Amino acid sequence: MNSEGFDQSISDSQATPVEPVAIEDFDIDAYVEYEQPLDDRCRRFWMADSGVLVYRRMRVAEVFSHGCRDMEASLQWQLGALARSMEYQADVPNFLEPWYGIGTIASAYGIDYLWHAGQAPAFRPCLASVAEAMQHGVTALVNTPIGSHTLAMIDYFVEQTQGRLPMSLTDTQSPLNVACGIVDMNGLFMEFHDKPGQVKRFLVDLAKLIHAFTQVQADAIGEMLVWPGHGFASSWCFKGLGMSDDNALMISSPQYESLVAPAMDFLGVRYDGWAFHSCGDWSAKIETVKRIPGLRMVDAAFSPATDPSPNDPALFAQAFAGTGITVNARIVGGYDVVVDTVRRLWTDGMKLIVVTYCRSPEEQARVYDAIQEICT
Repeated sequence: MNSEGFDQSISDSQATPVEPVAIEDFDIDAYVEYEQPLDDRCRRFWMADSGVLVYRRMRVAEVFSHGCRDMEASLQWQLGALARSMEYQADVPNFLEPWYGIGTIASAYGIDYLWHAGQAPAFRPCLASVAEAMQHGVTALVNTPIGSHTLAMIDYFVEQTQGRLPMSLTDTQSPLNVACGIVDMNGLFMEFHDKPGQVKRFLVDLAKLIHAFTQVQADAIGEMLVWPGHGFASSWCFKGLGMSDDNALMISSPQYESLVAPAMDFLGVRYDGWAFHSCGDWSAKIETVKRIPGLRMVDAAFSPATDPSPNDPALFAQAFAGTGITVNARIVGGYDVVVDTVRRLWTDGMKLIVVTYCRSPEEQARVYDAIQEICT
């Protein structure tokens, strides 16, 4: 059984320390050469009915914290991560991300970031009700401080890397997550009961804002763009818009299906599908999420060191085998933890991406070989 627990003394349980690398010291040709055979593996996996890939994620704590404010420093940390990732045996390449917090869409409603020293940007809901939000003026995202900074970061990354390195969108939050950043959550969740029709319309309105800003980002990134993005293993040949939907746990499954699903479907139709992420144990929502059309991938934590409330691997194996939906399984831990978890996740008909965080290339190689043996 998994024995490694969640470490509350560190700021980011999934982070890997890296040394920043200036663009003039980064070998773009070498990374492109490294990436090409991995892209071929990703393409074959995506086209298959079942299979397994291994992704050694290089998440840099500073990039997803206070460091996002400095786009030059963010790029250097991320280039350091790309350089280090080439030392680890894996099937999915890492990518750049113009991350600038999670309040992007909320900024359309006049909400700006609060910057606390040494922390990621935060923001507070400013409206009391859905009705107030629907009557509130909305600013185009390209004209908000958060949106314009994100686009400037994309332009900087593209220019510095000559448009040759894979890049995702910034962190895309689901319409429900966005709503919880605009409307006070006490009032919002009361309105799920009292004014469900209004909530449903508001979430679709937010989906339209997400779509508009996604298109602007996609145009700026161009052929470098990888999907689903952010916390998902991503590739040029994968499909679907990845969204963080952590607040799905706050409402019932019938409410989710009747009021939230239409907004998710709106986006899925426009991006050849969608991908679902939630922190914590979201297994009670599996069947509800599966019923929304266009679901391409789900992301979940499967070890106590990844998340203090990890998911049960057996439930996901039972639910997703034979569906063609990829399970992006994040497993922080050493060899024994990863191997034990994969044994419980893998069954015939699974499409599985095992996301590892092994400390050394040697441990990663052992884990990689063990995963191949289990899943073939």
